[in-house]
Amino acid sequence: MIFQSFPNFNIYSSPLLILSVQGLIFAFLLFKRYLDKKALSDILLSLIILITCYHRTTYTIGFMDWYDTYQNTKINYYVVDLSMILAPLLYFYVRSVTCSAFKISRKHSVHFIPWLIFLFIKILILFSDASSPDFDSVQNGEMVINFQWKYLDPIVYLFSMLQMIVYLALTFQLFYAYRQKIKDFFSNTYSVELNWLRNFLYIYAFLFLFNSVQTIVNELIVDLKWTQEWWYHFFSAILIIYIGVKGYFTPVGNLKALGFEYLDFGFSQKKEDTTKHTIAVNKKEELSPKLVKTKEFLSSYMQNEKPYLDPDMTLVTLAKQLDVSREELSEVINKGFRLKFNDFINGYRIEAIKQMLSENKQAELSLTGIAYECGFNSKATFNRVFKKMTRLSPSDFINTLK
Repeated sequence: MIFQSFPNFNIYSSPLLILSVQGLIFAFLLFKRYLDKKALSDILLSLIILITCYHRTTYTIGFMDWYDTYQNTKINYYVVDLSMILAPLLYFYVRSVTCSAFKISRKHSVHFIPWLIFLFIKILILFSDASSPDFDSVQNGEMVINFQWKYLDPIVYLFSMLQMIVYLALTFQLFYAYRQKIKDFFSNTYSVELNWLRNFLYIYAFLFLFNSVQTIVNELIVDLKWTQEWWYHFFSAILIIYIGVKGYFTPVGNLKALGFEYLDFGFSQKKEDTTKHTIAVNKKEELSPKLVKTKEFLSSYMQNEKPYLDPDMTLVTLAKQLDVSREELSEVINKGFRLKFNDFINGYRIEAIKQMLSENKQAELSLTGIAYECGFNSKATFNRVFKKMTRLSPSDFINTLK
């Protein structure tokens, strides 16, 4: 008789179950790839997906009538909230993608101390209630009802909410610092912009806001039914499939493959490390005679050899061609031309495009074709850069030539 109600596959339980199982499959695939390739980002994303699926557990089995069938179940003692682990993992994942040299070390364990304290308290609650003579006849003991639900859970929720806000803010800052810094090293940033990572952060920010609003409504305005709270878990389950698919099939090791494994945009760097590979612009400082000579050589090389036509041109590549160090080349471009490497190279590309358009090359090639001929590798990037540097769209610029 006990198995007649559970499992109950219905319109609420079935979607959560199916989507969560698919999420677990991607977590397993990422873990397996980590064992093969030892990429830290794979194991971190695997844990993020695993935790997100795990948080669907109580609602999934609830809609499958677990609690009605096993009315004295002790599952609430063993299912532990992992939000305080999830928050730092999000930061570490983005850090591992934007810095191939990043490693998890013992010092990072401090991020997980709050959750360990919470886990210790949960264990004490379990032992305390388990010692009660009527523990087997109830679903939740006295410590859960009179201590955990009244005091511990609200404190943990508020702490988790503040913690997630802090870590999301740091992670977004880290990501957009990365997006700015790559302009110092890549002429075409399209392949290393990591738009998937931006979407990943938007998803977890959306889930956090959705859950926060839902909790506030439930606690302060009106008690939400389980079927109303189901939507948050449904959206979470759907989005975790997107994260699994994109995270598994989107390559994130471009920096290391291109020889930029030293790049790191974290907040723990020493001051001298942040200027190791790119020199900040100082408008008051004059160039040394050596840098003046390098600047003249660079200008001549750009005009005669046209290295900007190579869509894969990077700071490393150009430095090797000129037989100068990355540091020296970066300093010449930043101080001598008052530009980032990306703008410096793209400036030549835009001038080449303008020259081709003035020669009516658009009669032979499309605008995209001309952009590719001049070193761009993305139509969207070409349009954005062209408008930034000319204040006109390519079509508007053509009209000025008529």
